[in-house]
Amino acid sequence: MGGERPPPISGGGAFAFISKGWREVRDSASADLRQMRARADRELEHLLASASALAGRPLPPVAAGAPIAEVEFVRKRIQPKIMELRRQYSSTVRDAGWAPKAAGASLRVDLSGITAIRNAIVAEGGGGGGGGGRWGLVRWKGHADDEGRKEWEVKSLNKESQESKEVLPLDLTEILAYLVRQSGPFLDQLGIRRDLCDKIVETLYSKHNGRLIYHSLSADRSLIGNENMTDELDLRIARVLESTGHHTEESFWKDHAKYKLSDNRRHVAIVTTASLPWMTGTAINPLFRAAYLARSTKQKVTLVVPWLCKSDQELVYPNNITFSSPEEQENYIRNWLQERLGFEANFKISFYPGKFSKERRSIIPAGDTSQFISSGEADIAILEEPEHLNWYHHGKRWTDKFKHVIGVVHTNYLEYIKREKNGALQAFLVKHINNWVTRAYCHKVLRLSAATQDLPRSVVCNVHGVNPKFLKVGEKIAADKEHGQQSFTKGAYFLGKMVWAKGYRELIDLLSKHKSDLEGFNVDVYGNGEDSQAVQMAARKLNLSLNFFKGRDHADSSLHGYKVFINPSVSDVLCTATAEALAMGKFVICADHPSNEFFKSFPNCLTYKTSEEFVARVKEAMASEPSPLTPEQRYSLSWEAATERFMEYSELDKVLNNKIGYSGQDGKRSKVRKIPLLPRLSEVVDGGLAFAHHCLTGNEILRLATGAIPGTRDYDKQQCMDLNLLPPQVQHPVYGW
Repeated sequence: MGGERPPPISGGGAFAFISKGWREVRDSASADLRQMRARADRELEHLLASASALAGRPLPPVAAGAPIAEVEFVRKRIQPKIMELRRQYSSTVRDAGWAPKAAGASLRVDLSGITAIRNAIVAEGGGGGGGGGRWGLVRWKGHADDEGRKEWEVKSLNKESQESKEVLPLDLTEILAYLVRQSGPFLDQLGIRRDLCDKIVETLYSKHNGRLIYHSLSADRSLIGNENMTDELDLRIARVLESTGHHTEESFWKDHAKYKLSDNRRHVAIVTTASLPWMTGTAINPLFRAAYLARSTKQKVTLVVPWLCKSDQELVYPNNITFSSPEEQENYIRNWLQERLGFEANFKISFYPGKFSKERRSIIPAGDTSQFISSGEADIAILEEPEHLNWYHHGKRWTDKFKHVIGVVHTNYLEYIKREKNGALQAFLVKHINNWVTRAYCHKVLRLSAATQDLPRSVVCNVHGVNPKFLKVGEKIAADKEHGQQSFTKGAYFLGKMVWAKGYRELIDLLSKHKSDLEGFNVDVYGNGEDSQAVQMAARKLNLSLNFFKGRDHADSSLHGYKVFINPSVSDVLCTATAEALAMGKFVICADHPSNEFFKSFPNCLTYKTSEEFVARVKEAMASEPSPLTPEQRYSLSWEAATERFMEYSELDKVLNNKIGYSGQDGKRSKVRKIPLLPRLSEVVDGGLAFAHHCLTGNEILRLATGAIPGTRDYDKQQCMDLNLLPPQVQHPVYGW
């Protein structure tokens, strides 16, 4: 045995070596019993004390009453092996800066060599004064097929949470070795053989290994050898990255598998362009969508709404309502929603910076809106008004960050733009820009009605419901009617944001044209808006029977007594107020227009094509009583039905139950992902459109020329303070030389 070259010795190898000696002890025990001495008792006590100091259980081989001659045999047979082991440890770790604590002690029969070996292994686990972990002898492992063969097993106990603090940074040789290893495919193309690359990596890392022994707390690893040099280098790189807290979130190649889903639930982010207390459809409908989607246990939901500075809040929010912090506005939103829901809405609300455009009368995002959804939650995105959100979007592509992006078109922007100066030309440009951005940033687009422009990958479906409170009002009115009570004590009314495009022009034209036919017919108008003074002045000038009141919530009790809701607007995509009036059991008089196609199946919806038909419908409604809604009609107006339609037409149900990237029925992500060899032509075109849009929106001159608010490419200082954000110059520094 002495002539053989000793193998590299590790902690586990030392104990295996000793266990071989113990087997020899058992083979020769009878011959050595005659040579025992009295001092063996003291040596046995010393051995047991050494084992107790190691926090392990007493050594199993020496039981009470065992022959003491075993100790004497250890003196004769094991002592030379101990000396050999100590020489191995001393020569192996001399360059690493540590040595067994008893390396210089004289050899005695009291088995101090075993203690020295133990101290060497403890020193290896301790890393020279650190607190990485504590090592101990744990148990004997017996193998019945080897006639009582036993071996020591060592494991790490009490891992410290600060393990990463002990990981040394990469040196130059490690960086070069890893660079050569990662450049293997490229070097192959240059004709450099793989074995030569491996030898270069081995040589570089061996130089590093001569100066540093990499200590790890994962117990079952031996010292680095030539055969596993590559694996050790990869582990070294991974440990350094882990110690720095670095997690890769960006890459040149699109990799959907990098986002881990906690507790196997999907994440849905709903991004919209308005927020309460602005009583507009893009503020209310996404809020209800978030609440009803969050009822399912399959997904977590985050509603992302714009945050406005105090000056913009004063322009947008009614009744002088303002908020000093996002938390204050979030409480307002949740309280408003809770009053109208019959269940607790379990979803998160986040804010992104926005600015109000007086010219466009809408909120424009400032900065990259997608960055306000963390990569861990970037799974499924629902963009409420995708064209609006992406007109000036200069940030990460939505379809790159999210696996499935759904756009919901709320507004017929072309109809509004046609009413402006040079409207035809502007509408032509906006139409193609809308096609551009929705194709580049959405996988699926839902249009609430055919009144909107036809967009790529779009389908028509009403995915909106009504506030449950309106359905309860309708049920109460139907119950009162069954008991013979009169529920409707008022005539006709109109409710909506007071801007010309919301139907006020059509209403004034109809009433002025048939003023004599509708003599005595009064309409109460509720609304606030930029054109309120102009609308009221035009009505007074024509001496129309219109009574103007400030805007209020449609669910307000003061509006329950009206029997007829009039909505002559042809610019809406799907009028929420029309659905609410039908839910309350009222008559609705509206134009025969694609935006009202969903409501035409209800018996209380009276449509007209000409102004003469409008007069006839008004007289019909004022002379009769509306029919109570059936349970089926009531359900079709609810948010439960709207959510079912949304899941079906957006293909979200298929996405949530998708088995691509998931294994089996347990919902866990599969480790194997199929990657297409070549992208499809449509994907290349979409990527080119997105890249071109990103380049154009990064130019401030082009942004201003197309109507963007100055300074909206990034958020400003006030928004940083309100939302506790780092300044854009810090997040995206520009270096000048």
